Amino acid sequence: MDSRISIASRRSSPAKLQQRNPDARIVDVTSKGEVPWIRFSPFYPHGNIPVPLSPGETATSVEGIWQALKVFESCDVDRSKLAITNMKGIKRTTRSNGRVLGHRAGLEGDVLLSYLDARKLIYLPSYRFVLENCLVAELAQLREMAEHSPLILLDYETNCDVENLSAPLSHASLIKKYLDNEWPG
Repeated sequence: MDSRISIASRRSSPAKLQQRNPDARIVDVTSKGEVPWIRFSPFYPHGNIPVPLSPGETATSVEGIWQALKVFESCDVDRSKLAITNMKGIKRTTRSNGRVLGHRAGLEGDVLLSYLDARKLIYLPSYRFVLENCLVAELAQLREMAEHSPLILLDYETNCDVENLSAPLSHASLIKKYLDNEWPG
């Protein structure tokens, strides 16, 4: 069965998107989206999200986990990113920290993961946890919408391929894959 769910850039003109897809429901699942859809943002502070490869440790957001475990030339893990609740100041950049060396395999680990391995071992499990434990009602709403009309999920990123490392992964694509029972890995 073909999915009735597609991904589009949030930077696209909503009017043009609606004009090209007059029957579609358009839902912004970014940090700029409306309630309840903003809750799909990796920045959203759900709380009590297990930090992969770190038994007993939890974080406020998926993005907080991703950024906390990122290791740069000039700095290692940053636990403070795990507790951010206002969705601001989470990102850690190469401009201020130097080149990214990888992601730490756990808060206390010695192993540095490649970008692909970090996606598979950190980002995917964290985001799936949020889908299955924090967004059950919202997923049901999206599923219902997609049954009645095409559904377009807006995201800043449109890379739907976990293995394509040339661009950040679209979390909207993970929502689509989850609803279509095609979770990667």
